Amino acid sequence: MLYMKLAKPVLFRMDPEKAHHLVIDGLGACGRMPGVPGVMRALYDTPESGELAVELLGLRFRHPVGLAAGLDKNAKAVGMFANIGFGFAEVGTVTPKGQPGNELPRLFRLPPDEALVNRMGFNNEGAESMARRLAAGKRHAIPIAVNIGKNKTTPNELAHEDYRKCLQVLYPYGDFFVVNISSPNTPDLRALQHGDELKLLVRTVMEEAAGQAKKHGGTRKPVFVKIAPDMTAEQLAYTVETIAAGGIDGIIATNTTIGRGGLTHPHARETGGLSGRPLRERSTEVVREVYRQTGGKLPIIGSGGIFTADDAYDKIRAGASLVEIYTALIYRGPELLRELAEGLKERLRRDGFSHIIDAVGADHR
Repeated sequence: MLYMKLAKPVLFRMDPEKAHHLVIDGLGACGRMPGVPGVMRALYDTPESGELAVELLGLRFRHPVGLAAGLDKNAKAVGMFANIGFGFAEVGTVTPKGQPGNELPRLFRLPPDEALVNRMGFNNEGAESMARRLAAGKRHAIPIAVNIGKNKTTPNELAHEDYRKCLQVLYPYGDFFVVNISSPNTPDLRALQHGDELKLLVRTVMEEAAGQAKKHGGTRKPVFVKIAPDMTAEQLAYTVETIAAGGIDGIIATNTTIGRGGLTHPHARETGGLSGRPLRERSTEVVREVYRQTGGKLPIIGSGGIFTADDAYDKIRAGASLVEIYTALIYRGPELLRELAEGLKERLRRDGFSHIIDAVGADHR
């Protein structure tokens, strides 16, 4: 309860973005202090559990709960995510060139709704900077995904080249990669989810990943595509079909939403992507539909509105092999990781499953 009683009251009196930077910079500094990582593990780490371990696409996840992209945009605190209990983590979104993102203010809390609205706009230091930071770090204790995007000034017809450049620079340093085409905060980015632009992007990314694997040796690293929750049924069907046909290894469902239904806080009027509890049901619906459409053959990472073990378990039963949190970490703190892991084990036993993989897609059987 250290976070809820001590840290959160202080952080929530600060500007949200300043608090964000304080947390990431603080975690990064803690990772370099002798003895501090061990203290953090003692406070927050989730014990190893065979029933929660996931083997997926050649990677081992000690449990299925990871950190979604957006918190650590520049890979400053990668070494600490395992110490506070995550099973994996995404860094980014990173673009080929560094960019400042959108104008301030651009991050808003909605406490009664347990939600955030952001219009950050892929603010980051660029792919080369991230590569240097990851290269200088120690071997990852958990799988690290690199979430890649396009620069704001790059037109959509050239977007595939930005994703190619990110892979060229960062391929040696990520355990898997996530193609972000679903943020609502970069103009026209979501148009890349449809039509010929999506086909070209998928083909380019997979060709580059294969080329990098040949260059560096070993099997090709997995590539996921992160999709939006706001597509129509027809759009979603086409997007999933194109992604699957293009050889992409998995889908992350979902990114933030532009919807605002049921919110009570005045910040609901702010433009940007909404994350947190209000996204829970819609993101689970998208997980369920992707699993149904692909017959459970395309791995899914469920993301959106996970605050409790029931929330995580619902996404797993709907078809997610792994799940991610972000906004819940802001509202509940790192204590949540152990709570989710223990809660998932309780639900497996309740339903008669011996392993978390047995529950994946259970609602479809």
